[in-house]
Amino acid sequence: MNIQWYPGHMAKTRRQMLENLKNIDIVCEVTDARIPMVSRNPDMDEIAGNKPRMIILNRIDLADPQQTRAWASYFRSKGWAVLETDSRQGKGTGQFSAAVRGVLADKIAAWKEKGQVGRAVRVMVVGIPNVGKSTFINRILGRKSAKAADKPGVTRGSQWFRVSEGIDLLDTPGILWPKFDDERTGLLLAATGAVRDDILDVETLACKLFEILSAHAPEAITSRYQLDLSAAMDSDFPGYTLLEQAGRRRGFMMRGGEIDTERMARIFLDEYRGGVLGRITLETPEEYTGDELGN
Repeated sequence: MNIQWYPGHMAKTRRQMLENLKNIDIVCEVTDARIPMVSRNPDMDEIAGNKPRMIILNRIDLADPQQTRAWASYFRSKGWAVLETDSRQGKGTGQFSAAVRGVLADKIAAWKEKGQVGRAVRVMVVGIPNVGKSTFINRILGRKSAKAADKPGVTRGSQWFRVSEGIDLLDTPGILWPKFDDERTGLLLAATGAVRDDILDVETLACKLFEILSAHAPEAITSRYQLDLSAAMDSDFPGYTLLEQAGRRRGFMMRGGEIDTERMARIFLDEYRGGVLGRITLETPEEYTGDELGN
Protein backbone atom coordinates (compact mmCIF):
# COMPACT_ATOMS: atom_id res chain seq x y z
CA MET A 1 0.00 0.00 0.00
CA ASN A 2 2.08 2.91 -1.30
CA ILE A 3 0.09 6.08 -0.63
CA GLN A 4 1.49 9.35 -2.00
CA TRP A 5 -0.52 12.54 -1.58
CA TYR A 6 1.10 15.95 -1.60
CA PRO A 7 -0.90 18.38 -3.78
CA GLY A 8 0.74 21.61 -4.81
CA HIS A 9 -1.31 23.73 -2.42
CA MET A 10 0.22 21.80 0.50
CA ALA A 11 3.76 22.75 -0.52
CA LYS A 12 2.58 26.36 -0.78
CA THR A 13 0.99 26.16 2.67
CA ARG A 14 4.24 24.91 4.18
CA ARG A 15 6.05 27.94 2.80
CA GLN A 16 3.34 30.26 4.12
CA MET A 17 3.59 28.72 7.59
CA LEU A 18 7.31 29.34 7.71
CA GLU A 19 6.75 32.95 6.64
CA ASN A 20 4.05 33.52 9.28
CA LEU A 21 5.94 31.97 12.18
CA LYS A 22 7.92 35.12 12.98
CA ASN A 23 4.62 36.72 14.09
CA ILE A 24 3.34 33.68 16.03
CA ASP A 25 3.52 33.15 19.80
CA ILE A 26 2.25 29.55 20.02
CA VAL A 27 1.54 26.71 17.59
CA CYS A 28 -1.51 24.54 18.35
CA GLU A 29 -1.69 21.25 16.47
CA VAL A 30 -5.05 19.52 16.10
CA THR A 31 -4.83 15.72 16.02
CA ASP A 32 -7.29 12.84 15.84
CA ALA A 33 -7.48 11.23 19.29
CA ARG A 34 -7.95 7.82 17.66
CA ILE A 35 -4.49 8.08 16.08
CA PRO A 36 -2.73 10.84 18.07
CA MET A 37 0.77 10.24 16.73
CA VAL A 38 0.01 9.17 13.18
CA SER A 39 -2.28 12.20 12.69
CA ARG A 40 0.57 14.56 13.53
CA ASN A 41 2.55 15.93 10.63
CA PRO A 42 6.19 15.18 11.55
CA ASP A 43 7.25 18.19 9.48
CA MET A 44 5.60 20.42 12.10
CA ASP A 45 8.49 19.88 14.53
CA GLU A 46 10.83 21.45 12.00
CA ILE A 47 8.35 24.10 10.89
CA ALA A 48 7.44 25.26 14.42
CA GLY A 49 11.03 25.28 15.66
CA ASN A 50 11.24 26.46 19.28
CA LYS A 51 7.79 28.01 19.44
CA PRO A 52 5.61 26.93 22.41
CA ARG A 53 3.35 24.05 21.39
CA MET A 54 -0.05 22.66 22.29
CA ILE A 55 -1.55 19.37 21.18
CA ILE A 56 -5.32 19.33 20.65
CA LEU A 57 -6.58 15.78 21.08
CA ASN A 58 -9.77 16.15 19.04
CA ARG A 59 -12.61 13.69 18.45
CA ILE A 60 -12.31 12.27 21.94
CA ASP A 61 -15.94 11.17 21.53
CA LEU A 62 -14.69 8.55 19.03
CA ALA A 63 -11.61 7.46 20.99
CA ASP A 64 -11.13 5.15 23.97
CA PRO A 65 -11.27 7.43 27.07
CA GLN A 66 -8.55 5.47 28.89
CA GLN A 67 -6.23 5.71 25.91
CA THR A 68 -6.97 9.43 25.53
CA ARG A 69 -5.86 9.98 29.13
CA ALA A 70 -2.73 7.95 28.46
CA TRP A 71 -1.93 10.00 25.36
CA ALA A 72 -2.50 13.29 27.18
CA SER A 73 -0.09 12.16 29.90
CA TYR A 74 2.42 11.08 27.26
CA PHE A 75 2.43 14.44 25.46
CA ARG A 76 2.60 16.39 28.72
CA SER A 77 5.61 14.32 29.76
CA LYS A 78 7.33 15.72 26.66
CA GLY A 79 6.70 19.27 27.86
CA TRP A 80 3.72 20.01 25.65
CA ALA A 81 0.40 21.53 26.67
CA VAL A 82 -2.62 19.33 25.91
CA LEU A 83 -6.31 20.09 25.37
CA GLU A 84 -8.87 17.30 24.94
CA THR A 85 -11.85 18.21 22.75
CA ASP A 86 -14.95 16.98 21.02
CA SER A 87 -15.40 19.83 18.58
CA ARG A 88 -18.71 18.60 17.22
CA GLN A 89 -20.35 18.88 20.63
CA GLY A 90 -18.11 21.68 21.87
CA LYS A 91 -16.62 19.70 24.75
CA GLY A 92 -13.30 21.15 25.89
CA THR A 93 -13.23 23.95 23.32
CA GLY A 94 -14.31 26.53 25.88
CA GLN A 95 -11.01 26.03 27.73
CA PHE A 96 -8.90 26.94 24.70
CA SER A 97 -8.27 30.62 25.44
CA ALA A 98 -7.42 29.97 29.09
CA ALA A 99 -5.10 27.12 28.10
CA VAL A 100 -3.27 29.34 25.60
CA ARG A 101 -2.87 32.12 28.16
CA GLY A 102 -1.62 29.56 30.67
CA VAL A 103 1.14 28.37 28.34
CA LEU A 104 2.17 31.96 27.58
CA ALA A 105 1.71 33.36 31.09
CA ASP A 106 5.37 34.40 31.44
CA LYS A 107 5.42 36.10 28.03
CA ILE A 108 2.16 37.95 28.72
CA ALA A 109 3.53 39.11 32.09
CA ALA A 110 6.72 40.34 30.37
CA TRP A 111 4.65 42.31 27.88
CA LYS A 112 2.78 44.03 30.72
CA GLU A 113 6.04 44.94 32.44
CA LYS A 114 7.15 46.61 29.22
CA GLY A 115 3.92 48.55 29.02
CA GLN A 116 2.58 46.50 26.11
CA VAL A 117 -0.86 46.20 27.70
CA GLY A 118 -3.49 44.84 25.34
CA ARG A 119 -1.02 43.18 22.99
CA ALA A 120 -2.76 40.21 21.38
CA VAL A 121 -1.41 36.68 21.62
CA ARG A 122 -1.05 35.24 18.13
CA VAL A 123 -1.92 31.57 17.76
CA MET A 124 -1.30 29.40 14.70
CA VAL A 125 -3.63 26.39 14.44
CA VAL A 126 -2.34 23.57 12.26
CA GLY A 127 -3.36 20.02 11.46
CA ILE A 128 -3.45 17.46 8.69
CA PRO A 129 -6.65 17.27 6.61
CA ASN A 130 -9.85 16.01 8.19
CA VAL A 131 -8.87 15.90 11.85
CA GLY A 132 -11.69 18.34 12.62
CA LYS A 133 -9.57 21.50 12.66
CA SER A 134 -12.15 23.76 11.01
CA THR A 135 -14.92 22.48 13.28
CA PHE A 136 -12.65 23.13 16.26
CA ILE A 137 -12.02 26.69 15.12
CA ASN A 138 -15.72 27.28 14.47
CA ARG A 139 -16.44 26.21 18.04
CA ILE A 140 -13.92 28.45 19.71
CA LEU A 141 -14.99 31.39 17.54
CA GLY A 142 -18.64 30.74 18.33
CA ARG A 143 -19.64 31.16 14.72
CA LYS A 144 -18.98 29.43 11.41
CA SER A 145 -16.12 31.59 10.24
CA ALA A 146 -13.87 28.73 9.17
CA LYS A 147 -15.25 26.53 6.42
CA ALA A 148 -15.79 22.98 7.70
CA ALA A 149 -16.65 19.75 5.89
CA ASP A 150 -16.33 16.05 6.62
CA LYS A 151 -13.79 15.49 3.88
CA PRO A 152 -10.07 16.20 3.66
CA GLY A 153 -8.56 19.36 2.29
CA VAL A 154 -11.36 21.97 2.36
CA THR A 155 -9.41 24.87 3.89
CA ARG A 156 -7.42 26.43 1.05
CA GLY A 157 -6.03 29.73 2.39
CA SER A 158 -4.68 31.02 5.69
CA GLN A 159 -7.14 33.23 7.62
CA TRP A 160 -6.86 35.42 10.75
CA PHE A 161 -9.64 35.51 13.35
CA ARG A 162 -10.17 37.25 16.71
CA VAL A 163 -10.92 34.45 19.18
CA SER A 164 -11.43 36.68 22.20
CA GLU A 165 -10.06 39.90 23.59
CA GLY A 166 -6.30 39.48 23.47
CA ILE A 167 -6.10 36.35 21.29
CA ASP A 168 -5.78 36.30 17.50
CA LEU A 169 -5.85 33.01 15.63
CA LEU A 170 -4.32 32.07 12.29
CA ASP A 171 -6.10 29.19 10.59
CA THR A 172 -3.98 27.32 8.05
CA PRO A 173 -4.91 24.71 5.42
CA GLY A 174 -4.28 21.10 6.40
CA ILE A 175 -1.05 19.64 5.06
CA LEU A 176 0.30 16.12 4.84
CA TRP A 177 3.94 15.23 4.45
CA PRO A 178 5.25 14.27 0.98
CA LYS A 179 5.13 10.50 1.55
CA PHE A 180 4.32 8.05 4.29
CA ASP A 181 7.26 6.12 5.72
CA ASP A 182 5.39 2.87 6.18
CA GLU A 183 2.19 1.10 5.25
CA ARG A 184 0.80 1.37 8.78
CA THR A 185 0.85 5.17 8.73
CA GLY A 186 -1.02 5.37 5.44
CA LEU A 187 -3.45 2.70 6.56
CA LEU A 188 -4.42 4.43 9.81
CA LEU A 189 -4.81 7.79 8.10
CA ALA A 190 -7.00 6.23 5.42
CA ALA A 191 -9.07 4.30 7.95
CA THR A 192 -9.98 7.48 9.84
CA GLY A 193 -10.65 9.45 6.64
CA ALA A 194 -7.62 11.76 6.64
CA VAL A 195 -6.87 10.81 3.03
CA ARG A 196 -9.42 10.39 0.27
CA ASP A 197 -10.95 6.97 -0.23
CA ASP A 198 -10.22 7.02 -3.95
CA ILE A 199 -6.47 6.92 -3.26
CA LEU A 200 -6.56 3.21 -2.49
CA ASP A 201 -8.81 0.21 -2.89
CA VAL A 202 -11.68 0.40 -0.41
CA GLU A 203 -11.86 -3.38 0.04
CA THR A 204 -8.15 -3.61 0.82
CA LEU A 205 -8.53 -0.86 3.39
CA ALA A 206 -11.52 -2.56 4.99
CA CYS A 207 -9.64 -5.86 5.20
CA LYS A 208 -6.70 -4.18 6.90
CA LEU A 209 -8.99 -2.36 9.33
CA PHE A 210 -10.76 -5.62 10.20
CA GLU A 211 -7.37 -7.10 11.07
CA ILE A 212 -6.44 -4.11 13.23
CA LEU A 213 -9.74 -4.12 15.10
CA SER A 214 -9.55 -7.88 15.64
CA ALA A 215 -6.46 -7.10 17.74
CA HIS A 216 -7.43 -3.72 19.30
CA ALA A 217 -11.18 -4.14 19.79
CA PRO A 218 -12.34 -7.66 18.88
CA GLU A 219 -15.61 -7.37 20.81
CA ALA A 220 -16.61 -4.33 18.78
CA ILE A 221 -16.61 -6.17 15.46
CA THR A 222 -17.82 -9.52 16.74
CA SER A 223 -20.88 -8.02 18.39
CA ARG A 224 -21.68 -5.68 15.48
CA TYR A 225 -21.19 -8.15 12.63
CA GLN A 226 -21.53 -11.54 14.37
CA LEU A 227 -18.08 -12.65 13.23
CA ASP A 228 -16.17 -15.87 13.93
CA LEU A 229 -12.68 -14.52 14.69
CA SER A 230 -11.09 -17.90 15.31
CA ALA A 231 -12.12 -19.18 11.88
CA ALA A 232 -10.87 -16.00 10.23
CA MET A 233 -7.52 -16.09 12.00
CA ASP A 234 -6.98 -19.65 10.77
CA SER A 235 -7.49 -18.59 7.15
CA ASP A 236 -4.80 -17.37 4.77
CA PHE A 237 -6.45 -13.94 4.47
CA PRO A 238 -8.03 -13.09 7.85
CA GLY A 239 -9.18 -9.59 6.90
CA TYR A 240 -10.92 -10.69 3.73
CA THR A 241 -12.50 -13.63 5.54
CA LEU A 242 -13.95 -11.23 8.13
CA LEU A 243 -15.18 -8.91 5.36
CA GLU A 244 -16.92 -11.84 3.66
CA GLN A 245 -18.44 -13.00 6.95
CA ALA A 246 -19.82 -9.53 7.63
CA GLY A 247 -21.20 -9.20 4.10
CA ARG A 248 -22.91 -12.56 4.31
CA ARG A 249 -24.41 -11.70 7.70
CA ARG A 250 -25.79 -8.47 6.26
CA GLY A 251 -27.24 -10.33 3.30
CA PHE A 252 -25.15 -8.47 0.73
CA MET A 253 -25.33 -11.18 -1.90
CA MET A 254 -25.02 -10.87 -5.65
CA ARG A 255 -25.90 -13.17 -8.51
CA GLY A 256 -24.09 -16.49 -8.45
CA GLY A 257 -23.80 -16.47 -4.67
CA GLU A 258 -21.02 -13.87 -4.64
CA ILE A 259 -20.77 -11.58 -1.62
CA ASP A 260 -20.83 -7.86 -2.35
CA THR A 261 -17.63 -7.17 -0.42
CA GLU A 262 -17.25 -3.65 -1.83
CA ARG A 263 -20.62 -2.61 -0.41
CA MET A 264 -19.77 -4.19 2.94
CA ALA A 265 -16.37 -2.49 2.94
CA ARG A 266 -17.88 0.97 2.47
CA ILE A 267 -20.47 0.40 5.19
CA PHE A 268 -17.83 -0.94 7.58
CA LEU A 269 -15.58 2.08 7.06
CA ASP A 270 -18.50 4.48 7.49
CA GLU A 271 -19.57 2.78 10.70
CA TYR A 272 -16.07 2.84 12.18
CA ARG A 273 -15.52 6.50 11.27
CA GLY A 274 -18.93 7.45 12.64
CA GLY A 275 -18.37 5.79 16.00
CA VAL A 276 -21.03 3.12 15.46
CA LEU A 277 -18.56 0.43 16.58
CA GLY A 278 -17.80 2.30 19.80
CA ARG A 279 -14.94 4.46 21.02
CA ILE A 280 -11.81 2.87 19.61
CA THR A 281 -8.21 4.13 19.59
CA LEU A 282 -5.92 2.49 17.03
CA GLU A 283 -2.52 3.21 18.59
CA THR A 284 -1.13 3.47 22.10
CA PRO A 285 1.71 5.50 23.70
CA GLU A 286 3.51 2.24 24.48
CA GLU A 287 4.14 1.84 20.74
CA TYR A 288 6.37 4.93 20.79
CA THR A 289 9.64 5.64 22.54
CA GLY A 290 12.47 8.10 21.98
CA ASP A 291 12.19 11.39 20.17
CA GLU A 292 9.11 11.15 17.95
CA LEU A 293 8.17 14.65 19.11
CA GLY A 294 11.54 16.07 18.23
CA ASN A 295 12.66 16.16 21.87
